[in-house]
Amino acid sequence: MFPRRHLLAASAALATPLPARAQPVWPNGPIRIVVPFPPGGSTDAMARLLQPRLTQEFGVPVVVENRGGASGALGTAQVARAAPDGNTWLIVFDTHAVNPALIPNIGFDTQRDLTPLLLFGTAPMVLTAHRTRPYRSVAQVVEAAKARPETVTYGSIGNGSLAHLTMELAQRAGGFRLVHVPYRGGGPLATAAVAGEVDLPIATRPAIGVHIDSGALIPLAQTGATRSPSMPDIPTLAEAGIPGIDARAFWGFLGPAGLPAPIKQRMEAAIRKALDIPEVRERVIGLGIDLDPQGEAVFGPFVARQMETWGRVVRENNIRPD
Repeated sequence: MFPRRHLLAASAALATPLPARAQPVWPNGPIRIVVPFPPGGSTDAMARLLQPRLTQEFGVPVVVENRGGASGALGTAQVARAAPDGNTWLIVFDTHAVNPALIPNIGFDTQRDLTPLLLFGTAPMVLTAHRTRPYRSVAQVVEAAKARPETVTYGSIGNGSLAHLTMELAQRAGGFRLVHVPYRGGGPLATAAVAGEVDLPIATRPAIGVHIDSGALIPLAQTGATRSPSMPDIPTLAEAGIPGIDARAFWGFLGPAGLPAPIKQRMEAAIRKALDIPEVRERVIGLGIDLDPQGEAVFGPFVARQMETWGRVVRENNIRPD
């Protein structure tokens, strides 16, 4: 028979709890921040502002990777497919809310495949007139467009961009028609705007602010429901006679779905710490962004509302990408 002392020893061993499985250490390697646009834009600028601060905070390399294409959809799809290990993140612009309605078979579902970690802030767009044009108010634009339908031109960063959709709403609300001239991004639009290729460039201040400051472009109205703190002297479209429009670009930080809560909490805390540095805050505000960090509980519903609003405009106006 099996000795009694061996039975007691075996029973004691079975009763001893197994050691808890060690939690993985994070970060445990380089961290990628995917910017789904070419270098040089406001989204890229945000990533590169955060990069050295996060490298210092975590003690591992933080790498900015530009993956442009399809108005940000290609880089976003890459992050949506990434492992939820905290090593891959994404910074998006307002196209993120428009793309699902604009691009068939986009390859990801924002609410299913991504975690909206932090909304950095928002910014209205600015409707401007080239200094050689006779327009100094929205009322003058509307008057000219009604007198000569589809002769006044406006430029945006592309078909389906937030500026394009906003102007569709404005024309419907104001009962006038303009000719849309789409460009392939903020750089080409800014170049065309200052050269006077279009009558009315519309974009965020980060894209065309330098030309407003130089006097090459005359600001007529901003597209938020209220005036931006960074542009207190520019009236809203509602104040200019076209009510019912609240269109603001936004910048946000996301990761793949399924991220463990400790990783999300640590990354959010690190970003908020970086944004509290006076130099960083000044640079972000200097980009024309109204900085107002909001966490997942606010950012998630915000993106859902943006997708619903602008998706409806895309469908109702049968808008197609470039």
